[in-house]
Amino acid sequence: MKKLINNPEFVVEEMLEGIVMAHPQYVRKLENESVLVRTNSPILGKVALVSGGGSGHEPAHGGYVGSGMLNAAVAGAVFTSPTPNPIYEAVKAVDGGCGVLLVVKNYTGDIMNFEMASEMAEMDGIKVETVVVNDDVAVENSLFTAGRRGIAGTVFVHKIAGAKAEAGASLEEVKAVAQKVIANVRSMGMALTSCIVPAAGKPNFTLAEDEVEIGMGIHGEPGTHRETLKPVDEVVDQLLSKILADMPLESGSEVAVMVNGLAATPLMELYIANRRVHKLLAEKGIKVYRTFVGEYMTALEMAGFSVTLLKLDDELKVLLDAPADTPALKVL
Repeated sequence: MKKLINNPEFVVEEMLEGIVMAHPQYVRKLENESVLVRTNSPILGKVALVSGGGSGHEPAHGGYVGSGMLNAAVAGAVFTSPTPNPIYEAVKAVDGGCGVLLVVKNYTGDIMNFEMASEMAEMDGIKVETVVVNDDVAVENSLFTAGRRGIAGTVFVHKIAGAKAEAGASLEEVKAVAQKVIANVRSMGMALTSCIVPAAGKPNFTLAEDEVEIGMGIHGEPGTHRETLKPVDEVVDQLLSKILADMPLESGSEVAVMVNGLAATPLMELYIANRRVHKLLAEKGIKVYRTFVGEYMTALEMAGFSVTLLKLDDELKVLLDAPADTPALKVL
């Protein structure tokens, strides 16, 4: 295993310290907790957003703490859900009196622990609502989920719900728009290589030199199948066909596109994939309103990418375009 770390036991703690040192104008770390909160938290009179999950997906989730997006991000161990207590502490730290929305990816551990934290906060009189993101169309159930996994589409939920909260909406209104995004976002990914969890010291799955996994999860969960590597246009065709079969879009529909790298895929290759996404959508009469290409939700050093489509209406377009200022994204 070759990694630029010190002790595998301290990778999350040292990463969070490094983030705060790099971005003190955005975030501070809660004492004794793996939690990043907005420097100016709590913000009185504003709904707060809290998200999080296992580490190893950077810039998710701490990179999205800031104006127009999250108020706090809770970091678990690598690929492991955070426990209820730090989630509870995050909720307490950011509640400005208008309630807190928890944005949770659909993994069994995350669901259980965020729910327990919500109950703890509500016992303190904090109003808490929860939405669960399940945008991955690859498989219906996986090693870590009952139902679909939550992957890169979660970033659109952070952005749009965060913009709604920043505009002064109520907790019920922020939750409603988050649910609208979840109902209209679909994703699917693929992997060229595995990744190595620092504590394990070895790849969590193996692929032959000419083999890829279609539909794998961001923790290395199995996808739909393995196949010989094909030209990227053919790979994109597979991913988009599955997405569009699940969320049919009429000619004239408008979408936001995200081509998300899993950490070890060059931008050159992501842009080539994006080229094919645009061509296929144009052939179907689907209009691309905005495009995002880069690393938004990664999987350690895994090579591969995912495609996300978000079906837009006028409200979602306005909120997508609203400014956001966070360590990872100046404007998304």
